[in-house]
Amino acid sequence: MQLLVTGGAGFIGSHLNERLLKDGHQVDCLDNFNDYYDPAIKRENVRIASDYSSYRLLEKDILDYDFLKSLFQSRQYDVIVHLAARAGVRPSIQQPLLYEKVNMQGTMHLLEMCKEFGVKKFVFASSSSVYGANKKVPFSEDDSVDNPISPYAATKKAGELICYTYSKLYDISVNCLRFFTVYGPRQRPDMAIHKFSRLIHEKKPIPVFGSGKSRRDYTFIDDIIQGVYAAINKCDGYHIYNLGESNTVELMYLIELIQNALGEKAILDFQEDQPGDVPITFADISKAKAELNYNPQTLIEEGIEKFAAWFKQQ
Repeated sequence: MQLLVTGGAGFIGSHLNERLLKDGHQVDCLDNFNDYYDPAIKRENVRIASDYSSYRLLEKDILDYDFLKSLFQSRQYDVIVHLAARAGVRPSIQQPLLYEKVNMQGTMHLLEMCKEFGVKKFVFASSSSVYGANKKVPFSEDDSVDNPISPYAATKKAGELICYTYSKLYDISVNCLRFFTVYGPRQRPDMAIHKFSRLIHEKKPIPVFGSGKSRRDYTFIDDIIQGVYAAINKCDGYHIYNLGESNTVELMYLIELIQNALGEKAILDFQEDQPGDVPITFADISKAKAELNYNPQTLIEEGIEKFAAWFKQQ
């Protein structure tokens, strides 16, 4: 297969590229190396993929419509895996217009390319944040997601909707994947597990918002990649899938695991709840199991040990 992976220099994208390349596929990685976090981290992320002759790095932006047109005129893709986005709940509250532009207009640009150039398979990275403060757990794909509580979540819900529209109008098969707090080697430095590890190592306080009782469904990167890979291979019609571990972990227990794995003590700084945060995320993965043979294997205890081993090497 010939694939375009947007956001391919990021955490999830770089792992996906390596899996695709190992299996003999042709991969074009499109990334603008923006400064949301240090671009040097992303350049290190793509180092392994760069050794493959079947890999091409395109340092461009999904908002550059003219570039996309010229790219699709010269290359025929079998699948687009759209991971590029402005990420993060809290930054989206500070910069909502930027999130709207990148996450909504950028997604529409790519769907327009599918329409115009006959790309029939599109895999879209959505987020568990679309569930908002959903009180019914675990979260099912059939639950209402009409009440997002951050601009980031709203843009991901909007992305799912426009994917549905293009799927029905132009016969494009789309799988929308709702990721639940992905972690592991190369995790973005702003995400909790990486941020907490760095602060513990630097002997700086960890901000703990609320009581520390919030719970998240943390999903190890290897399990996410297995789900994304399955979604690429089985993309027929329009579908939404939860990709999580289907196991919730309390924040204080997570911090305890990180401390033990690093062999260092955390300093806790309790603060008020943050706007946009939700008390729990918890994935019902029965649909992904049944239709994609999705089968997450990594318990949080094992995953944190693997992350800590990578972190120490850095």
